[in-house]
Amino acid sequence: MTDQANTSVLRLKSPGNIGIATLIIAAFWFTTLIGAYFTGISVQTLLSDTMKRAGMNGILVLAMVPAIQSGTGPNFALPVGIVCGLFALICAIEFNLTGALCLFVSIILSIPIAVIAGYAYGKLLNAVKGSEMTIATYTGFSITALMCLVWMMVPFTNEKIGWFLGEGLRETIQLGAVDAAFIINNFMAFKIGEIIIPTGLLLIFGFFSVLVWLFFDSKSGIAISAGGINPKFAQATGLNIDRNRILANILSTVLGAIGIIVYSQSFGYAQLYTAPLMMAFPAVAAVLIGGATASRANVLNVIIGVFLFQGLLTTALPVANEIFKGTDLSEVMRMIIQNGIILYALTQVKRGG
Repeated sequence: MTDQANTSVLRLKSPGNIGIATLIIAAFWFTTLIGAYFTGISVQTLLSDTMKRAGMNGILVLAMVPAIQSGTGPNFALPVGIVCGLFALICAIEFNLTGALCLFVSIILSIPIAVIAGYAYGKLLNAVKGSEMTIATYTGFSITALMCLVWMMVPFTNEKIGWFLGEGLRETIQLGAVDAAFIINNFMAFKIGEIIIPTGLLLIFGFFSVLVWLFFDSKSGIAISAGGINPKFAQATGLNIDRNRILANILSTVLGAIGIIVYSQSFGYAQLYTAPLMMAFPAVAAVLIGGATASRANVLNVIIGVFLFQGLLTTALPVANEIFKGTDLSEVMRMIIQNGIILYALTQVKRGG
């Protein structure tokens, strides 16, 4: 291996820098926690909710890493993986599975579905190089609209998922009806004072984080990252850039499919139709707030980002509503914070190259 190749490998394995923007957000979150204390809001409850929301969103945010590392940018087409996971979950309920078995079968079933969808999506991105983020956004919107037709036309008959009158599936399906709600949340959960630690959620998030870290420390993962950093150099060394981009987007789609199943059981409901439409944006914002850029990301960025982003939303919104009584600023502030982070990060694309 040449000296240039050795230097590239060292760059690939080095962790991303935590930027000033991340430190500012962390300081702002800490400030809102202090504000919550003085406004009479339970800080313990806010911390419990932060850990729960971080665990339920973690795998969805983790799905950003393969796409970013491959050079296709943040995966704004995350709804492709999400609808695969939702379809697998609905199939498991249609088979009259309940409890942990329902979740397990839906995760196993979602993987081959997501592999096929991820392969097709990867081929699409290879055909539109240079416009990946734009195409990804419209792909996510399009697949969500297409699945609205599927949810209405799929010939499922289980009364727990269908409308009481007419055909098609309900917009919101209660997982409690099949004993599949909060199973992972409650697994080995415990309290420290008034703070609830959702051990199961954190463990499954940690498990997939380790898998992704090990993958990108392997030969295949380094090859994907090399193609994302310098495609021409990687191609000159004999790497198949197009194949690696497809592999990365398959992995991202699979993580999205598994992530929505974990998210849904933690939420207590599976939401169909237009619910997945905007779910890529908070995931993108979280990984970017953790120090990632539109061209470089790692697992550490995901862990930092998901806790900071969810903590900020969990804490800042009730504090703002308490300060400005008589108003409901939660949704307005959520959109400002979320899209402001994305806008800032996308202006820093060159910095991460």
